[in-house]
Amino acid sequence: MNTKTPRRHPMHAPFTLSRRRFIAVGAALAASAAFSARAAQDWPAGKTITWVVPYPAGGSTDVLGRAIAQQLDAQMATRVIVDNRPGATGTIGAARVARAEPDGLTLLGTSIGPQAIAPHILGKLTYDPVADFAPIIEVGTIPHLLVVGKEQPFRTVAELIAAAKKAPESLAYASGGTGTILHMQGELLQQKSGARFLHVPYKGDTPALQDTLAGQVQFAFIPAAAALPHVQTGALRALAATSARRLPALPQVPTMAEAGFNDFVVEQWQAVFAPAATPAPIIARLNAEIGRALQSPALTTLADQLGITLAGGTPQDLDAVRKADFDKWGKVIREAGIKPA
Repeated sequence: MNTKTPRRHPMHAPFTLSRRRFIAVGAALAASAAFSARAAQDWPAGKTITWVVPYPAGGSTDVLGRAIAQQLDAQMATRVIVDNRPGATGTIGAARVARAEPDGLTLLGTSIGPQAIAPHILGKLTYDPVADFAPIIEVGTIPHLLVVGKEQPFRTVAELIAAAKKAPESLAYASGGTGTILHMQGELLQQKSGARFLHVPYKGDTPALQDTLAGQVQFAFIPAAAALPHVQTGALRALAATSARRLPALPQVPTMAEAGFNDFVVEQWQAVFAPAATPAPIIARLNAEIGRALQSPALTTLADQLGITLAGGTPQDLDAVRKADFDKWGKVIREAGIKPA
């Protein structure tokens, strides 16, 4: 057997697979070839599926994962349990799935961070975000809002940028932590505007939102579902949406493009992955079952509540989205001069 390290995407950090892992992947590939489509219809045949969420309970990824798990319980006549494995910007949970057996019984219900952003910042990952995962399906996308507290003087993005240029690093923005999509949007805004802000990372989106409400920081990019109730009460002011089109719930709020920043569409995707070398018939079955779940009334209602646009599509569609964002945010991180930890 050829035991040389598999070729990696040229923009990846220098991840390596152990000899044991490489042999295991080879064996799983052989198993995949022997796994018939008919067998996939009987799978998982009384076995429990573990849906790993790499974030704490209560967030959008967790709530969405639990709803899908409940639908799969009914559709597949099997048990699907959610296992929260938070920490290290979602990479602890991702590593757990990367090391799991490629039998379709351990899935990763995750978002953009662990698969497309954190690998560029956390230099000592134990997994390769592309080579160690098999894409299953994109669940949906979450737009964000650029918001300021009600006591802040800014009424437009232009006013915010002008103030930041007048006094560099005098305006602080909150994020859910270094390497999160909230952090990356602040970096992207700096690069596109030429302004300089002070980044204040928190341990999660909730405390970042709380301090934005309290006026401890001047602004933040917050998921639309979390920010919307505060915008509606007047506790927050939305300056722009990061979606391609204006949000139906806030038709008066411009997009970032309308605010003068082209190519600033940032929609945080939610998706499902399996360990690499999971047999193709199992991937196809999971894609079909989760796609069916996404069309259920329970999921469509929940998506409306969370501000999520449900997606679906093929594993190849998700793979293209993941790779595009891996390259996009890698470029932002390099230009920002953020070095791997």
